[in-house]
Amino acid sequence: MADKNIEEQQQELLEKYDSESRFRVFKNKNTALFIKVFAILIGFYHLYVSYFGTLVTLKHRSLHVAGILALTYFLYPAHKNADRKKMPMYDWFLGLLSISTTVYIFMDYLGIVHRAGLPNNLDLFFGVVLIVLVLEAARRVTGFALPLLGVLFIAYALFGRQMPGFFGHRGYGWTEIVNHLFVSTDGIYGTAVGVASTYIFLFILFGAFMGKSGMGQFFNDISLALAGHTKGGPAKVAVIASGFLGSINGAAVANVVTTGAFTIPLMKRTGYDAEFAGAVEASASVGGQLLPPIMGAAAFIMAEVLGIQYKVIVMAAILPALLYYLGIMTQVQMRASKKGLEGLPKSQLPKVRDVMKERGHLLLPLLFLMYMLFFTGKTIIYSAFWTIIVTIGTSMLRPTTRMSLKDIIDAVYEGTRSVVPVAIACAAVGPIVGVTSITGFGLNMAHAIVSLGGTSLLFTLMFTMVTCIILGMGLPSIPAYLITATIAAPALVRLGIEPIVAHLFVFYFAMFANITPPVALASFAAAGISGGNPMKTGFESMKLSIAGFIVPYMFVYNSALLLRDTTFIQGTLVTLTSIIGVIMLGSAAEGYFFTSMKRAHQLVLFAGAMMLISANLLQDVVGLVIIVVILVLQWSRAKKQNIIEAI
Repeated sequence: MADKNIEEQQQELLEKYDSESRFRVFKNKNTALFIKVFAILIGFYHLYVSYFGTLVTLKHRSLHVAGILALTYFLYPAHKNADRKKMPMYDWFLGLLSISTTVYIFMDYLGIVHRAGLPNNLDLFFGVVLIVLVLEAARRVTGFALPLLGVLFIAYALFGRQMPGFFGHRGYGWTEIVNHLFVSTDGIYGTAVGVASTYIFLFILFGAFMGKSGMGQFFNDISLALAGHTKGGPAKVAVIASGFLGSINGAAVANVVTTGAFTIPLMKRTGYDAEFAGAVEASASVGGQLLPPIMGAAAFIMAEVLGIQYKVIVMAAILPALLYYLGIMTQVQMRASKKGLEGLPKSQLPKVRDVMKERGHLLLPLLFLMYMLFFTGKTIIYSAFWTIIVTIGTSMLRPTTRMSLKDIIDAVYEGTRSVVPVAIACAAVGPIVGVTSITGFGLNMAHAIVSLGGTSLLFTLMFTMVTCIILGMGLPSIPAYLITATIAAPALVRLGIEPIVAHLFVFYFAMFANITPPVALASFAAAGISGGNPMKTGFESMKLSIAGFIVPYMFVYNSALLLRDTTFIQGTLVTLTSIIGVIMLGSAAEGYFFTSMKRAHQLVLFAGAMMLISANLLQDVVGLVIIVVILVLQWSRAKKQNIIEAI
């Protein structure tokens, strides 16, 4: 009964802060069965093409979008207060209308190809239908922000002649816009949908199979076994478990609610206050999307957008992500030391040996995935397919993780259902990316950002950061990255920054929109569990994530941090100075090292840590000297306090 209450509370929180979780639960068994079978067929289609190869691009992407659109109208009601136990006739109609868009493309594919750029009336009709259906589906699933952006960009394409200054363009007619968004691979059926219909779909399915095999429980148990007994242990458990899970599922709010239901009460019981406990969970969950190898599927999208190998993205992202988590861990440790918080008794914790014996084999699919991606030369899609098969086989090794046929079918259904919000968001990004490509808006925006920044790289980076956080508010991680990559990243590339560096920079800050007030959904969800103040939890999350706000600037000024084009000695030096800088940043933010710091010492230590950002050797030396001086003063002060207490 208690478990049921916890599940109900989790679902309520998810529905409150995550519109993606407000799907229907049908009262009519026949309707529920039909929807489930429909979703399972979509899932098996994607598994089939991942092994045997996809149809031609336009057919495959249109079939993917049509299936996901129909599933959206079947699963998601038109508004919050709608009855979620039955489906109105208009949603049946909208679902069938969604299917008609791909039926039309299959029936007249050669005609559409031959007419390229000269659409007939039926092309325009189905084009308008598709655009409206995608925007409405995005409203139901993600809220108003994304479809509103889509509408604004379409209006921008229509009325470009009336736009002032360098944002003006020649303007496009409705026929041109609809044709571009409907039948080209630069519109709704563009790169975002291409990635959603392959990489994202398969890796979300992989996450669903891992969940069914008990991977979530394994991460919780191994985190408890490794860190639960240490100073402030439950907070470290939250950081480790949420980081691992976040990398696989890429859903910050869902990760907060599922993992946080276990970790946040533990943190509060140990002595952390409600806001800090919620902030630890929120910042760790968001950071999972920055953590290789999967990065919530962002690594695969970035590789596709940039046209580079997946493993290049992973190698570039790994050190900054570890520095981000080091920053959180430092503050957790310092807060525990400052407040005298202890860990959990070892007698109450699982043993590493027992956890590994019972569920350690669940790591094999992840190791297999790494092998396939890094050493075999196989495609990402092919590797993902076989990783899912290996996951099923591996689960059979122990009775506690064994998946039945029902579990496998349910994993396909739940995975497909989980794909819907991301896939719809990727389709809804189509009008934004499509309009940007034909109007040159990205270049104009880049010009505006560079103009605001003037000749200062720092100011340009700051304006880009703010732009990314604003654009990422309330959006799932994948569309948030795609939009910022389209609009904000070109500004940095224009300044001579490498594309991979620019894209990682905007990706970081698009993710941080989830913990940055006033719209900090991950922080607000964590506050719902901890009982803390939502806005205070948001600001506490920002403080805990301070390394994440600084690290992107570090790798822009010093790309050696991404371990690219650098010697072993250079890489080692930049890693060491970065580790020192991040630890000192965390200590300065928390105001503790050996003992509590004076405010002046905090500020000086922060300045010393910031000196380690650039690749300038003189600044590094000055920064290190400042840090050593502050630490000596802190050590001396702590020693005096100990002597006084002893007396």
